[in-house]
Amino acid sequence: MAALAAAGGPDCARFVGGCVRNALIGAPIDDIDIATLLTPDAVVAALKAAGLRSVPTGIEHGTVTGLSEHQPFEITTLRRDVSTDGRRATVAFTTDWAEDAGRRDFRLNALYADADGVILDPTGLGYDDALAGRIVFVGEPEGRIREDYLRILRFYRFYAWYGRGEPDAAAVAACAALAEGVEQLSAERVSKELLKLLAAPDPRHAVRLMDEAGVLGRVLGQPGDLTLFEAMTDLSGDAVLRLSTLLPDDPACVGEIARGLRLSNAQRDRQVEAVSGTATTVLSEPQARAIIYRDGRQAFEDRVMRAWAAGGDAKVSRRLLALAQAWSRPSLPVGGRDLARLGLKPGPETGRVLKAFEAGWIADDFPDHGHEERLRALLPPA
Repeated sequence: MAALAAAGGPDCARFVGGCVRNALIGAPIDDIDIATLLTPDAVVAALKAAGLRSVPTGIEHGTVTGLSEHQPFEITTLRRDVSTDGRRATVAFTTDWAEDAGRRDFRLNALYADADGVILDPTGLGYDDALAGRIVFVGEPEGRIREDYLRILRFYRFYAWYGRGEPDAAAVAACAALAEGVEQLSAERVSKELLKLLAAPDPRHAVRLMDEAGVLGRVLGQPGDLTLFEAMTDLSGDAVLRLSTLLPDDPACVGEIARGLRLSNAQRDRQVEAVSGTATTVLSEPQARAIIYRDGRQAFEDRVMRAWAAGGDAKVSRRLLALAQAWSRPSLPVGGRDLARLGLKPGPETGRVLKAFEAGWIADDFPDHGHEERLRALLPPA
C-alpha cells in the first residue's frame, strides 16, 4: 500500500471485497485484493520502484499481482463495464470509486478500506449487510445476473457462508427467473463455485434454495435428492463427499455427471468409487480390510460415511472408520521370483498363480506366514 501511495498519493489504493468483509465480521481472510486509481502500467512501475515483484496475471482486465514476502496481492485498476454477455465483460478504467462498486456483485463485497482501516461504503449499505448477514445484489438483481450468470451460484455460495436469516426475496426471485443462464457457463467455473458452496459449515439452506429455484438440477444435469445430502452435512464437512450425496447411486451416471462438471481426475474417480461396490456398516473387520485393500482407504471411508448418513449404526460406522485409519495396507508378500525359485517358468501361468494366491491371502485376512506352502499348492502339476 505504501508503494502504491508513493506513486499515486494516499487515497489512490484501498483494500476491497472479501478481505474487508471478513475483517469486519471476524472471519478468516484468504485472499487480499486491492483496488487502485493507478493504471496497470503505473502499478508495475510503483512496485518495481519499491523493490517488489509483479506478475501481469490479468493485465488486459486491469489486474496485476504484487508479491511481498511471498504473499500475493491482486491489484486491480478501478473499472466500469462497457459491455457484458453473461460470461465475460469488456471493461474500461475509471477513477470513480462508486462506479467501480456499481459493477460488483453484492453490497457486502463492495466495501473498501484504506491502509488505516477507514471504510468506504459506496452503496451505503454494504457495511450493515456484512454485519447482519444479508446477501443483497448491488443495484437491480436481474441486471447484475445478466452481466455474469455465475452470480447465481455466487449468491447461493455467499448465502451459505455468510447469510443469516431469510434470504433476500428479490435475489431469490431473480436467480430462479434466470436459472437457465447457468448452462452458458464453463463447467470449470460451475464446479469450482459449487465445491466452494458445499464446503460451507452448513450449506443445507442454500442448497435447498438452489433446488427450489431449479438451479441445482441445471448444474447437475438432473434433479438431486437432498435426503442423503442433508444427513451427510451433519457428519462431514468434505465438499467432495457432500457432492457425491447429491448424485445418483449409479457409477456410470455419476461418472458422466463428474465429467460434465470437468472435475479433476481424482475428484471424478472418488465420486465414482463412492457409489461403487459395497461398504455398509454391517461388515466384519476382515471384510473391511479386504475392501480397503482392493479399493483403497478413501473409497472405503466414503462408502461407510454414505451408509452411515443413510441410517447406518453410528457406533459401527465409527469403528470401521477407525479401523481404516489404523490399518496399513500390506503389499503382496510374494512375486514372480518366488515362483521361479519354486521351478515355475516365467509366463502366463505366473500371473494366474499370483492372482489365485492373492485371492486366498485376502480371504484369510492377510496372514504373514505360510506363503511358500500356499504357492506350492497352487503350482500346476510337474
